[in-house]
Amino acid sequence: MDTEAVLALLVDVAEEVINPRFRSLSAHEVDEKNPGDLVTVADHESERLITDALRGAYPEAVVLGEEAYAADASLLTAFRTAEHAFTVDPVDGTKNFVHGSPDHAVMVGEVRAGEVVRGWIWQPQHQTAYVAERGGGAWRNGERLERPPVIEPPRVVTSRRRWLGRTLGDLPPMELTWVCCGVDYPKVVEGAADAVVYGRANPWDHVPGSLLLSEAGGYVGTHAGHAYRPGDDLEIEARPAGLVAAADRATYERVVRLL
Repeated sequence: MDTEAVLALLVDVAEEVINPRFRSLSAHEVDEKNPGDLVTVADHESERLITDALRGAYPEAVVLGEEAYAADASLLTAFRTAEHAFTVDPVDGTKNFVHGSPDHAVMVGEVRAGEVVRGWIWQPQHQTAYVAERGGGAWRNGERLERPPVIEPPRVVTSRRRWLGRTLGDLPPMELTWVCCGVDYPKVVEGAADAVVYGRANPWDHVPGSLLLSEAGGYVGTHAGHAYRPGDDLEIEARPAGLVAAADRATYERVVRLL
């Protein structure tokens, strides 16, 4: 599937199974995978449709979906060792979606030999598409994106609620992200934030946005100071290994040093 075809798939799936349920979910259509970790019928249906299409086009590829992983954790091992793989986040920002916030997204990422090569983020309520190809740039609705220069002091946001208000050196206290990687990464690219401190590194959350940000001039790495690679053995349950997504390498290193 070419890049435009995958984007069209996400748009069509959102129109079919996500948008009709926005602000119209019934109680029986929302469940909890874990306390506070919501999943909806839209998550399950959209992941199935996207996964089936990708497997049809790439039968040899591993498809790591968020909900599929919840049912079969061995998929993560297969993903890490695969020569060709995709990540699928069917409704990124599910809690936002359930609570009626437009800040949610459908995301797919493609990985070859451990490197992210293509990424797609579709924000159905904002009608905004973010697409990136390794070496081909980052794009928003057909417009090429470049990360603007950081203006001092950099604005740092975090997905870890217990870190809200925490001060890193001389930087302003950390604020909350948009609670959706499919919104957070584009916001960093566009300059609404200069760095995001994440506590977890689930591949379906970070593969598409990491490429988008990198292709726009940003940098994504671990709390330990290493460049982000989606196949790295980062714990996603017991001892989460976090990431920092930053406007540039210098901002990343500054934030990591202060963590």
